[in-house]
Amino acid sequence: MNSRALLTSSASRRLLRPVAELIDQRIDRRLRAAAAADAAGRGELRDTVEAVKRQQLTLDLLLGPSGRGLSRIVSPGPLNRLHSEVAELAGDRDAAVRNVATAYRLLVALESLGAGRIAGGTMNICGKLGTIPLLDPPNDEILEIGTLYGMFSTGLIRMMERDGRSPSVTIVDPFAGVQLQPGTPQRSDPSGTPVDEPAVRTNLALAGPAGVAARIQKGFSEDPDTRAAVSDRSYGVIVVDGDHSAEGVAKDLEWAEEIAAPGGIVVLDDFGDPKWPGIKEALDKHLTGTTRFTYLGKASLSAFLRAS
Repeated sequence: MNSRALLTSSASRRLLRPVAELIDQRIDRRLRAAAAADAAGRGELRDTVEAVKRQQLTLDLLLGPSGRGLSRIVSPGPLNRLHSEVAELAGDRDAAVRNVATAYRLLVALESLGAGRIAGGTMNICGKLGTIPLLDPPNDEILEIGTLYGMFSTGLIRMMERDGRSPSVTIVDPFAGVQLQPGTPQRSDPSGTPVDEPAVRTNLALAGPAGVAARIQKGFSEDPDTRAAVSDRSYGVIVVDGDHSAEGVAKDLEWAEEIAAPGGIVVLDDFGDPKWPGIKEALDKHLTGTTRFTYLGKASLSAFLRAS
């Protein structure tokens, strides 16, 4: 009898049936175990996804755009680019990385505790806060033209104090209840907070004694009475963040020429932002004339100048 006939005979089938059943049982156990493992894996994956969703929700509540209009979540590309820009301005990569990180934590803390928000994108805010102390202003007198809620000045006080400075802040703003910009509609702020002096005072108080002592002058920066009230000193730092039109920026730069201390730092916000072409237009034109200012460079959307 050949081997095929042997395997297919009824006697052989009876003898091999226990072996076949044992194999079937083992295969069945393996299949059940695989199915159980697959179900457990899907369960673990489902649990992981739910945990990530909860973490993302928490992160969005802390850093998302709700209540400020812009997200504070950071991406590696823009952050690395900002580090390089601040390092080029300051001449110190390690200090740039340190100051940008400190500025970011300060930004998140102030918007968590304060009234309103800090105007601008995350990299732009951190670039200004991180760079100004590293440029070693000649004195600690700071003028901010256009403040919204005063939070940027609050942050700058803290950054200067971290550098061993004793900042004294003067703020000029019309406090019109909403943010004013020529050519844009007037609308409520994303934070829901009125743009007024009490909100600014609340935020400045977060900076301690220097914030409480800050001078606030209500009015437009081009008004002669407003200028006269705060032109009693030379400023080591002037932040120009008021009227974003070419005409408005040109007037603020002309005023800054008169009140900037020798070696003073002038920061021109939203420089290079395509939404505000008048800012670059005004600066480019200003620098072609007779001026005390030298262009140092930019970090994110802020230009930095130094007065002679």
